[in-house]
Parts: sequence; structure tokens; C-alpha cells
Amino acid sequence: MNNKEFIAALSKKTGYKAENTQNMVRTAVYSIVDELSDGQSVSIGGLGTFEVKKRMERIITNPGTGQKMLVPPKLVANFKPVATLKERIKTN
Repeated sequence: MNNKEFIAALSKKTGYKAENTQNMVRTAVYSIVDELSDGQSVSIGGLGTFEVKKRMERIITNPGTGQKMLVPPKLVANFKPVATLKERIKTN
């Protein structure tokens, strides 16, 4: 499902116009991004938790040359689904 299909389905379920639905989704996503960029986690009931984690530095090997390289530490976005979502996905 792409963004356009998602907005259409959500619009149909809520009864709002597609434009209003798109604005609500965009506002929700921007709010999540703002919180994550501030280092905060965001929990959404029935869905899961978005959080920022720090990946430690590590050594990788270039498979073509065999040269070892150091990858510096960095922050990455992470999503942890709730148990009910995990179970629902397993049963489908």
C-alpha cells in the first residue's frame, strides 16, 4: 500500500475528505519526527514505540577489496511493535 492508497482507505473509514486526511497524517508524521529528532521516544497504543538508538562504532570488511574500515557511531530510528501486532502478523 502506498501513501495515496493509504490516504484513500483512511479517508473512506473516517469520512473526511482526502485532503483533510492527508493533512492529519502529515501532521502526525511530522510530530513523530520532531520528537525523535529531540531524542524522545513516541509510543502509539496498539501499534508500538518509535525511538532513537545509538549504534556503536564497528569494523566492517569491504568484500571486494578485503580492506577493513571503521564505521563511526551513529543514531538510528527504531520501531518496536506491541505484542498484539506481532501476534497478528504471525497468524496471517
